[in-house]
Amino acid sequence: MQPGPDPTTIVQRVLLLERQQGFLNRAAIGGIEAFARTQAGRGRENGRLARVVEILAGYERLERHDREMAIARALRVLLRGETDERKPGTRQSPAPPRPVRRSQPPTQPKPRLHVVHSPEDLTLPVNAIKGVGKATAETLARQGVITVRDLLYYFPRTHYDYQDQRSISRLRLGEKTTLVGTVRDARNNRTARGITITTVTLEDQSGTIAVRWFNQPYLTQKFPTGARVAISGEPDVYNGRYTFQPRDWELIDDQELMHTGRLVPIYPLTKGLYQRSLRTLIRRVLEEYGPAVEEYLPPDLRDELHLPLLTDALDAYHFPADAGAKDWAEQRLAFDELFLIQLGLQQRKRDREKPVPGVAIATDRARLEGFLASLPFEPTSAQARTIEEVVADLARPIPMNRLVEGDVGSGKTVVAAAALHQLAGAGKQGVVMAPTEILAEQHYATLVSLFEPFALHCELLIGSTPKKKRREVLAGLADGSVDVAVGTHALIQEGVEFAAMGLAVTDEQHRFGVEQRATLRQKGTMPHVLAMTATPIPRTLAMTIYGDLDVSVIDEMPPGRKPVITTWARTPAEAYGVVRDEVRQGRQAFVICPVIEESADSDMRSVIAEHRELQRLTFADYKVGLLHGRMKPSEKDKTLRAFREREFDILVATSVVEVGIDIPNATAMVIRDAHRFGLAQLHQFRGRVGRGAEQAFCVLLSNVEGDDARERLEALTAIDDGFKLAEEDLRLRGPGEFWGTRQSGLPELRVAQLGDLATVELARKAATAILSEDPRLEAPEHRPLAERVGGYWAAAADMS
Repeated sequence: MQPGPDPTTIVQRVLLLERQQGFLNRAAIGGIEAFARTQAGRGRENGRLARVVEILAGYERLERHDREMAIARALRVLLRGETDERKPGTRQSPAPPRPVRRSQPPTQPKPRLHVVHSPEDLTLPVNAIKGVGKATAETLARQGVITVRDLLYYFPRTHYDYQDQRSISRLRLGEKTTLVGTVRDARNNRTARGITITTVTLEDQSGTIAVRWFNQPYLTQKFPTGARVAISGEPDVYNGRYTFQPRDWELIDDQELMHTGRLVPIYPLTKGLYQRSLRTLIRRVLEEYGPAVEEYLPPDLRDELHLPLLTDALDAYHFPADAGAKDWAEQRLAFDELFLIQLGLQQRKRDREKPVPGVAIATDRARLEGFLASLPFEPTSAQARTIEEVVADLARPIPMNRLVEGDVGSGKTVVAAAALHQLAGAGKQGVVMAPTEILAEQHYATLVSLFEPFALHCELLIGSTPKKKRREVLAGLADGSVDVAVGTHALIQEGVEFAAMGLAVTDEQHRFGVEQRATLRQKGTMPHVLAMTATPIPRTLAMTIYGDLDVSVIDEMPPGRKPVITTWARTPAEAYGVVRDEVRQGRQAFVICPVIEESADSDMRSVIAEHRELQRLTFADYKVGLLHGRMKPSEKDKTLRAFREREFDILVATSVVEVGIDIPNATAMVIRDAHRFGLAQLHQFRGRVGRGAEQAFCVLLSNVEGDDARERLEALTAIDDGFKLAEEDLRLRGPGEFWGTRQSGLPELRVAQLGDLATVELARKAATAILSEDPRLEAPEHRPLAERVGGYWAAAADMS
């Protein structure tokens, strides 16, 4: 029979139920106080339950607010494993041996003067904290920690589990554990090679063992004879004898263990920051400033979702009593991040959805049908559906803010062209901005071809546009004679003015900085915005990153397009055989490498070395080009143009070819060290070939044997659908393969995972419900939340 829950867990569940029921003293028969006393009697060795009984004394006579505070304090004790609110005491079960007094009585601690801090104190610089000097403050600032609040939110990157405690006789090689014993002696020895070995002999009731440190002679002063100490690490063998290799240690006094014997937080470090001192500092700041953290989630929402108070969650996430406490704290903090993001996005969307005079572009049905009839192909049903969604947005008196996502070759440009055609009919101008000159030129050529039957005036404005031509284009934009302008960031430079810009289209918009996108919108008067991306975005990611955009998905490929045949090769000879076969028939090929130059720290093939070897040896009879990110933009564009015009047979490149390079004659691609890339990026590479009528091939060159990499490469050979691959990539690698939140304009996520669909959806629904009742968060109960939303978004720019 499986043992039932321990009394601590039972009490925790009942207190949560009491909170959920509104503190009515009905969560347990006989009342909360009596219930706690009964459970404390069953867990006689558990000091936490005894402290909970003290806190809940007289619970039935308390007012609702006082009951809420009592329950919160009791849960805090259960989460932190403390037996006192201010001063931690005996730890959670299993408890270490009680501290043994040394032969000389320890100095009595001085009484602590507790200062009550206000929420405003959390905005103080970190050097306002006692003991934090200028040097430490400057070091913390390099990690983004400026204020006291920043320090509270400087979360561990992981926790080491040192909860397992064993006697010396039960140690096992290779198993991490924590020893608790008494120091017999501590000494330094210097080897013939000049290495200082510090040896501390530790003993408990079962035996003794030597604990060794290298080149830390000062440690002998830290381990006085007779001191009780906890040391975490793992046993080893040295000169044929058992020793103990320490990871961390601390002397045992009446304080809660911080560096050993528990889940120990491990923080991100930089030069000048050290785990022990940082841990100690954050522990102290949590105790002194933690009570000043304001709770901003409405009580009803917090109760509905069974979330702890924010101050409890912060404390338990840094120093959890156990894995359950950490998970509970993580649930609260992750929800907060996603909830605050959703509130900001939805508020921004509501702000934008206000009628603006002159924005609406009435749908000209005859004009639209004429444009569609002029196309040299039949639009797919997905294209037709998306076009209808876009023109419907244009007809509203609210600026459109729509994202069109579709796989490589799905026909997004035609959707943009239909919208631009409608704008021109209403006397408005349109702009298409692309991240590179070569992609801008491709869009320009496509749009000129599509608009030829309608005499629309299109112009191209890029960095390499000659001065005379640039002046002509600028004049046409200013007087309205140019209907559609296509270009790069040159479109947003000073001096570029539009007569009546009504629609801004950005291609691969995550490639632009948030300021660039905002500047483009400012060139018009609240123009409609249409963003396009060929990077398939999983639903969970789109809900978070693009929560304030309407999203259209072109999930259908044009008929007749041949899927790229993808294979996995273990040797270069196998991979380059495919390239030679294609080049011999007059076609072209890409070779992708992960790095520009080789280094001693990496075995990755560099693009420079690969280009040199292919040109001199493997393909000496063909012309091989080179493209990488350190080249000047003009050099990159020149190289791409030369490749498109068949001056090169093979182009060796880095990831700069990931998006937007349209070379119809390229039918082969080799990706070296393919395991170094994520699925989404590999799929984008693959999309550079097979854009013509011929069958195309992609060879993943990798001899890796790891399970994760093998699963990723096998998925690419089996799946051609970019959206299915994106979901698989999110499952395998998390959201790191997609663009970072800072580039997208979102606040940084520190705890939440974008792949956590359940929490994303929960946060979205909660934000929608609150804003439907109080759109501006002006109600008294929502003012703390409004302030937190504003502060959370303060460092993030507009991202659409």
